[in-house]
Amino acid sequence: MSENSEEAPKEEKRIEKAEKPEKRKKEEKGIYTLYKIENDKVIWLRPTCERCGPGYFMADHSDRYTCGHCGFTRYKPAEK
Repeated sequence: MSENSEEAPKEEKRIEKAEKPEKRKKEEKGIYTLYKIENDKVIWLRPTCERCGPGYFMADHSDRYTCGHCGFTRYKPAEK
């Protein structure tokens, strides 16, 4: 390179991004939503998985119960 040649400074192109809407934080569900205490006894509110055994609760969906561990699905009876 020669000392006399100088490069022109590069122009920076700035692209403005559209603002994203703020994400809503999900409400955290505590362990107290899985149990109920009546007369000094603990009652499970959700069924346990038939394959995995006690300690594995099934997720409560609108039309079914699903185990998150093994994927077992039990459908709820249809309402008439």
